[in-house]
Amino acid sequence: MTQTKSIVVERLIPHSAQKIWRALTAPELIAEWLMQNDFVAQEGHRFTFRAAPVPGWSGVTNCVVLKIEAPHLLVYSWGDGSESDSGLRTVVTWSLTPEGAATRVRMEHSGFRPADERGYVGMGGGWPRILERLQQVAARQV
Repeated sequence: MTQTKSIVVERLIPHSAQKIWRALTAPELIAEWLMQNDFVAQEGHRFTFRAAPVPGWSGVTNCVVLKIEAPHLLVYSWGDGSESDSGLRTVVTWSLTPEGAATRVRMEHSGFRPADERGYVGMGGGWPRILERLQQVAARQV
């Protein structure tokens, strides 16, 4: 069995779980804090995140919604757009836990194999900034 690594970022956000859930699941809002997408909050839905390509990445992330328990849990696969065995095949799990008037947001990006080290390092630096943008988008929700 290959050892895998996970990236975990937690943040207490001073907004309700419902506001954050909307930012996590409305395609137009996801585009503001993460990437363009065709997300639908339905288990089994296949969707893509799309960004400008960079060296070593096509700009496409293939995903499948694996589990939804609104407004507390969202899980989706995260691939690099490659169908090969060497392609990135990971899972992103969002957990929302109310704490008073705030919500503890926990994002775990799991399943990085040794061959995925470049992605692990890159995304490890990116996710904290992405959660900051998620918080900003959630703050604007009614």
